[in-house]
Amino acid sequence: MSTTASKRQEQLNTRERVKASFAPPPAGTGPSAGRSSADRTGTGRRELLGGALAVAGVILLALLPLLNIHLPGVLPSPTYEPGALQLMALCLLMGAAALTYHLLIGVVGLLSFGHALYVGAGAYVLGILLERTGMGLLPAMLVTLAVVVILANLTGAVALRVSGIPFAMVTLAFAQAGSVLVRRNPRGATGGEEGLSLNTDQVPALLVGVSNSRNLYWLALAVLVVIYLVVRWIQSSRAGHLAAAVRENENRVRVLGLKPYLAKLLIFVVSGTLAGCVGMAHLLLQSGAVPKTVSADFTISLLVMVVLGGVGSRWGAVLGGVLYTLLDQRLTVLAQSEVIGALPAVLRVPLSEPLFILGTLFVLVVLFMPGGLAGWVRRLSTRFGSGRGRTEDPVRVLEQAA
Repeated sequence: MSTTASKRQEQLNTRERVKASFAPPPAGTGPSAGRSSADRTGTGRRELLGGALAVAGVILLALLPLLNIHLPGVLPSPTYEPGALQLMALCLLMGAAALTYHLLIGVVGLLSFGHALYVGAGAYVLGILLERTGMGLLPAMLVTLAVVVILANLTGAVALRVSGIPFAMVTLAFAQAGSVLVRRNPRGATGGEEGLSLNTDQVPALLVGVSNSRNLYWLALAVLVVIYLVVRWIQSSRAGHLAAAVRENENRVRVLGLKPYLAKLLIFVVSGTLAGCVGMAHLLLQSGAVPKTVSADFTISLLVMVVLGGVGSRWGAVLGGVLYTLLDQRLTVLAQSEVIGALPAVLRVPLSEPLFILGTLFVLVVLFMPGGLAGWVRRLSTRFGSGRGRTEDPVRVLEQAA
């Protein structure tokens, strides 16, 4: 009895020591003593400035279809024309997709090679329901959402039994299985290599056709804003804090008596569900779904977007997705231009391959911009802020935006 009691007491003491290691120092002690009031004031100012910047940015993006802004080399036409609206809407959706992947790699530290499975599931399941069942758009979207939630729960429950590289390989296997299923076109449901066309009979007229590109752009913007708010809410919740603790030290969390597996599964399911929402919007925007949406290549593109913007930064993930998509789309046009064609072969051959340029850009960011674009902005703010006595960090301002 005494041995059992001593073991229990030792376990309790161990838990108390671990809890103490997580706890902040007492008030009035440590290097930050005496600055709490100033810190609260600075935080309040950052929140107000961040909120103002966020609202202004969303309003500006919402007004772009009504403005005549022409950016040569960036957009194919003025911002009110269908070509530019289509490209901008695609950029916003890819920013939203990168934000869903940020939940995995940036919040809980899971490297997944199968995230495209949920984007593709959202697109294909919705397309098949509209084609085969005659359901309306809203009921079909709700059913698709339920299917994606179940799929994310099942695959996540299996994949999260392992961690590290084995986890990445299991998610890759699931994605490859989905890609094979789509390409084999079972009973003609997925369209095979040709892809699945959108049946517009059950889709509202305001979301169909080139003439409604403006509405589709606003839909993409709404998807991005909603996903950003959900991700921000998840990160600031107890589950988000627990997931961040799991990323830093899973063994410590386990010693505290908490369950890292459930925290990781929750983030995995939320990330997959949001990715499915992006897939549904992508189906409406592109008027169809293609096998590339389910491929591992698409997941790798999402990884590049997040790394380009900065792992761990919400607005960095969005910016990385937008920038990557712009480069991917516009470099293809540049590769076919007369300027590139007139160059010597030693320059013409690599510059005519957009993937070569994107790969080179990725290597340069990893080597010379640790932390991506968000890390670069943070370092600039620190350098110039210390020179002028200012300590506000634009990254933190934008992270607290909304």
